[in-house]
Amino acid sequence: MSTVAATTAAGSAPGVGSGGADGPPPPEHTAETSLARTLQRIARSDLLVVVMSFVFAFLIGSVLIVIANEQVRQSLTYFFARPGDTLTAIWEAVTGAYGALLRGALFDNRAFTRTAESVREAGGSGMYVLLPALGAGLRPLTETLTVATPLIIAAAGMAVSFRAGLFNIGGTGQLIAGTMAAAFVGFALPLPTGVHLLAALIAGVVAGGVWGGIAGFLKARFGANEVISTIMLNWIATYLLFFSLKTELFTGASSGQPTSFAVRETALLPKLLGDGFRLHAGLLVVAIAVALLWWLMSRSTLGFHFRAVGSNPRAAQVAGISPTRTAFLVLAVAGALVGLAGAVHVLGTERRLTEGIAGNIGFDAITVALLGRSGPIGIVLAGLLFAGLSTGGRLMETSQGVPLDLVQVIQVLVVLFIAAPPLVRTLIGLRRVDNPQAGGRGRRRRGDEPAAATNAAGGSVAITSDETDDTTADDDTAREHGPSHRADPPGDPDPADPCSPSDPVDPQQEEGR
Repeated sequence: MSTVAATTAAGSAPGVGSGGADGPPPPEHTAETSLARTLQRIARSDLLVVVMSFVFAFLIGSVLIVIANEQVRQSLTYFFARPGDTLTAIWEAVTGAYGALLRGALFDNRAFTRTAESVREAGGSGMYVLLPALGAGLRPLTETLTVATPLIIAAAGMAVSFRAGLFNIGGTGQLIAGTMAAAFVGFALPLPTGVHLLAALIAGVVAGGVWGGIAGFLKARFGANEVISTIMLNWIATYLLFFSLKTELFTGASSGQPTSFAVRETALLPKLLGDGFRLHAGLLVVAIAVALLWWLMSRSTLGFHFRAVGSNPRAAQVAGISPTRTAFLVLAVAGALVGLAGAVHVLGTERRLTEGIAGNIGFDAITVALLGRSGPIGIVLAGLLFAGLSTGGRLMETSQGVPLDLVQVIQVLVVLFIAAPPLVRTLIGLRRVDNPQAGGRGRRRRGDEPAAATNAAGGSVAITSDETDDTTADDDTAREHGPSHRADPPGDPDPADPCSPSDPVDPQQEEGR
């Protein structure tokens, strides 16, 4: 039986009657410091999840590198005799592989040194040494930018559909449609230099928009699932490309060779660093596409309709926005941007059609858009990262013998971790960010200090731990089973209440029930 001790001043309650002293002041609540709030924001932010996803992905990649390394496996045979050799082999395998990855993606210091030494031996000095050495060292960065150019533009198109609540899987088909249209205009129409390039780019945009609009029309008119329709359109575009490269319209007399005519010089994107590098003016198109994505989704009425339908189609329809019309426009705009990526790819890098011209750009764009949270800055950073992994992986394979497939494994692991933020926060010890009630049970146990409650008269009532446990148990039971399981005080039966017992209940009969 719990005991309640009422503590009052002699004669009258504190603060009531003749000048009694006020009770003790309430405990002061310490304000949350700015540092704590900053740490909470960091713990809940997407940036922490992205960074730690890469850390975990590269850690798992390190394990795979160690397993695939021949020297590490040999040193494990005599590990207990000389454990230092195994640790050294592991360190050299991991650092060598990731060092080659960085050199192949950003700056090749070894190529810089070799070029500088060779120019000095030939009698060069000053800027005649520095410029060629910088060109050799920065060549990996230019390759990364070249690979990232169509990837970022295509990811911008994917971001439009994702933010509108549509999962567009048709990047490959829309990219192929854009490349075919742009290449055909590029090699078939004799136009002036500036006009020819602009016409080829517009042709790619229109073809990609039409190809995406087909899926949008099927969804708006017949309710077809956009995932299935876009996947099927990918295969249609792929086999249409194969068929086109076997016709005289695209290949001329050599129809047996699966390549098209070369794009005319008047329709090519100019190179930014000369003929020694592949970097072209498509990099400027990237800036335009990213700015267009920001303006469309953040400042335009059409983008507001896209986001409204993506957030709540029912509410958008009530507000006068047609979800079916919006679905068609979303996929058409997304396809237009992806078609622009295909046009930039064929007019700037490939310069002719081949059967494998699309590569993995269409599917990688989906990953880049998801990784970048469908935002302009995030897409740019994610696109540069994926392009760096692709270009750096080649040097890692040739110089260190690490399979290029490891890069694909790292990319998949990054996406896997980013798709599960609670998993990442759990691994770094921030589980309570996603589950604030974790560890909250049992915060009141026997032996805790009695909680003080204030009575109606202003006095304090000390509640012992037994009563605290009973009250807490009653509250937990009420929350679990509903208010009907809370014990009610005894009283007279209510004749107006049909559920009120009219006769007293025998305890033995009740127990028998």
